[in-house]
Amino acid sequence: MFPRSPRLRLLPVALFCLSCGAACFSPRDASAEVVRVEIRERKPFAEGIRFGRVGEYEILEGRLYFAADPADPANDRITDLDRAPVNADGRVEFWSDFTLLKPVDPARGNGCLLYDVHNRGNKLALWTFNEGVRSNTPESAEHAGNGFLMKEGYTLLWTGWNGDVRADGTGRLLAGLPVALDEAGEPVTGRTHVEITVDEPAFSREFYWSPWGTSDAYPAAALDEPEATLTRRPHRGEPGELVPREAWSFARWEDGKAVPDPRSLLVKDGLEPGWIYDLVYTAKAPRVSGLGLAGLRDAVSFFRFEKGATQEARNPIFGTLDRAVIFGISQSGRLIHHFLHEGLNLDSAGRRVFDGALIHVAGAGKGLFNHRFGMATVYGTYRQGNLAPADSFPFTPMAETDPITGRSGDTTARLRAGNGVPKLFFVQTSTEYWARAASLLHTDVEGKRDLELDPDMRLYFIAGTEHLGGSDDPSAKGVCRYPLNPVKHRGPVLRALLTALDHWTTDEEFSPPESRYPRIDDGTLVDAATFREQFPEIPGIELPPGPYQPRRLDLGPRWDSEGIADQVPPQVGELYRTLVPAVNEDGNEIAGIRLPSIAVPLGTYTGWNIRDDEFGAGGLPAGLNGASFPFPDSPGKSGDPRKSIAERYATRNDFLGRVARNLLSLREGGYLLDEDVTRLLEGARQRARDAAIPE
Repeated sequence: MFPRSPRLRLLPVALFCLSCGAACFSPRDASAEVVRVEIRERKPFAEGIRFGRVGEYEILEGRLYFAADPADPANDRITDLDRAPVNADGRVEFWSDFTLLKPVDPARGNGCLLYDVHNRGNKLALWTFNEGVRSNTPESAEHAGNGFLMKEGYTLLWTGWNGDVRADGTGRLLAGLPVALDEAGEPVTGRTHVEITVDEPAFSREFYWSPWGTSDAYPAAALDEPEATLTRRPHRGEPGELVPREAWSFARWEDGKAVPDPRSLLVKDGLEPGWIYDLVYTAKAPRVSGLGLAGLRDAVSFFRFEKGATQEARNPIFGTLDRAVIFGISQSGRLIHHFLHEGLNLDSAGRRVFDGALIHVAGAGKGLFNHRFGMATVYGTYRQGNLAPADSFPFTPMAETDPITGRSGDTTARLRAGNGVPKLFFVQTSTEYWARAASLLHTDVEGKRDLELDPDMRLYFIAGTEHLGGSDDPSAKGVCRYPLNPVKHRGPVLRALLTALDHWTTDEEFSPPESRYPRIDDGTLVDAATFREQFPEIPGIELPPGPYQPRRLDLGPRWDSEGIADQVPPQVGELYRTLVPAVNEDGNEIAGIRLPSIAVPLGTYTGWNIRDDEFGAGGLPAGLNGASFPFPDSPGKSGDPRKSIAERYATRNDFLGRVARNLLSLREGGYLLDEDVTRLLEGARQRARDAAIPE
């Protein structure tokens, strides 16, 4: 470790940015690494409507400029920071977009900064907690939704952290990160691996294509590289077939012809749907991606703790905050877990940045957020991403040991000595157990015993729900064989949990809702074979072969210490053992937070689905999708062993009475707020009408 370098805490002075004509604030030096704040726009939010006692909100949008000190111990874990270009002061410069949504009268706010980790550049907090129309440029009443976060008085912050997000005209948050250079001052090159698969016939596919936003991949160093290899296989368990070099190229198919492209794969005979294509090539110009995490840390540290020299050149929210909570969904949740694992929740002055963390549907994963040639979008499932070390040991915020490798670890170990571990809420759906190895968050790696949760951690499993939040179309299937899971869970449950987490960060005596999750010791967490015995034999329904099990991957001696892979693709070792939630005679899960759709069901709702043959890899698990299987409407229909709706509920009042009791129990446990009890009861009335339950 380097000795901690002394820091001058000089206050900002106001500047006027000649290039953009906007107000900018530039500290001559600062304890946080923000060196300039550029506010490009300041405007009322939601047409100036008032949100209860808190009143009006306003939006500030602009760009933050950073200068990271490579000699600062707080930056020790940033991969390739020593290879980034430096300015005259020996610091590494980078920038990120930011959006700040705050009460016009800060005295009416609740004092909590809610940092929403963007997902591929997308803002999700208003869509999630307020159930507003999703937008990356929120400004209107429809984006405010039910106004929950504003009525509660939260100050919301978004910043760019992910250097592989592309500008596409939708307002995605961007970050400008430097490229690592070699000793000659040229961009670093190195071997990398990308996995490609398609659901429909195609001649080419851009690297890291995604319906949620295609990432900016690392380009091939040479289009004609003879050492580059391409193999293909129907699924990961089969041996790969080498595709001859002359049968593929770095190119894209455009207007009926091949166009050279260092970020795209073209196969002359076409890519076969469902098959996995593994491309290994020499890439160039890796971003110093870990600076995005450091910038996240330093941005929040700045807004929480830095003041300003004058009223005109101040931190616009200085003195209004006494705590901060970080929230993320899926990739963003994995980012939070990885951020903590890297020890980044302590800033350069040793201050804890976030007091609480709400991590939603991240499974047991972290990610490739601070690695050379790492891509934030990569993750593993049963069928795809199995060679990506996004799910790696250690998995838990508790001490654990891997008996195969002999390694011991704890994902928050680097923060413990400095009191940097926040209060932790992990929230999972059924999909995370089937597709994202969620059981490894709370069992040993052999799946033999439950781990004792850390006292500052809570774990919540929302039974019978899917990763993607519930389909709006009950007939939609996508690439799946069965209709998608329609159960909505995010808004109601996460509103209650955010409220509890925020309370817990300010009151050590407060008791947050008890953890609810499946366990080995009470038989609610089981292996795939036991699940198959439990699940009812619904006619025409094929069960998935099993859950995703991460592989022990060896990327070489520098991977853990420096974030650099020397073995590409990695050497594959034994599987970690994962388990899934047990189910009852209806096929619905027993443990966890059981919303009315599961506790008083009209069907079977799962976190898994399987791929339809039309899209290739038929019968294999369908990524992050769940399924629904309605109950028969009359007894004995089509040999279905499940009770019919008519046998379950004599009248609509009977059905609604059971729903009301379920909702009141969830409210008493702290898993729902009063207003959501009312909303969900009204939703149940509509479900009863749709199911034709008699009056």
